[in-house]
Amino acid sequence: MKEYHDLVRLVMAEGVRKPSRTGVDTISYFSANYRVDLSKGFPLLTTKKMQWKSLLHEVLWYLSGENHIRNLRKHTKIWDAWADEEGNLETAYGYYWRNFPSAELDENGNWQVRQVDQIRYIIDEIKRNPYSRRLIVTAWEPGNATKSKLPPCHYTYAFNVQGNKLNCHLTQRSGDIALGIPFNLAAYSILTMIIANETGLEPGIFSHTIIDAHIYVADKGTPMEKYDHLEGLKIQLEREPLPLPALKIAKKPIDELTFEDFELTGYECHPAIKFEVAV
Repeated sequence: MKEYHDLVRLVMAEGVRKPSRTGVDTISYFSANYRVDLSKGFPLLTTKKMQWKSLLHEVLWYLSGENHIRNLRKHTKIWDAWADEEGNLETAYGYYWRNFPSAELDENGNWQVRQVDQIRYIIDEIKRNPYSRRLIVTAWEPGNATKSKLPPCHYTYAFNVQGNKLNCHLTQRSGDIALGIPFNLAAYSILTMIIANETGLEPGIFSHTIIDAHIYVADKGTPMEKYDHLEGLKIQLEREPLPLPALKIAKKPIDELTFEDFELTGYECHPAIKFEVAV
């Protein structure tokens, strides 16, 4: 996918090396942006093999609103490093999407908290007022962010309708170019397609802003060498992108969708590239 390859080249060429929370250095670029047209195919990278099943199970887990990974663990271990022994997760994106705490003052001046289902609001609002400029979802709750082991990276997104097309813009505070961004790109494209499906619209543009776009780097012969992503990305850039696959989603309400309701066709890709996760 040209847009992804251009992003990788930008960070490599103009990024600055600096230390990170993980103990592994990064090449970091401030405020990277790209956009893809979802009408041209489903943006699942073809220059390396993507874990499609894990990716889709993660999206469905987000939409479940769960704040634990006990059900997700049946399909993928991608969140295990940040959950406790019982599978509870301090920051679960979907929990805030579907149950965001909203504090309001009652008639006595006391704070009362209610939960807001942001996904349901978005769907209902698009149906009522498709040209609204207030179609925002957030996973960033300040109190949670001050104590969470991993506050949300992709923390807010907005939908925007142009004609009969639903567009989505994702803002991400921190983005691992080799591992995280390919998942984020595909996951939010799925989400855009799901909501377009339910609201009678066509998928439009997915755009993405990454505030700290980074590539993990480590010098050869050091203890951190296994976390270096630079060499793997160079291999990926040498590969020619293949035609994008297509994704078909069953015409069902969002809360009734299951894994079997998604059909990925025409996915051909180059071999997998191993990238170690820096926790």
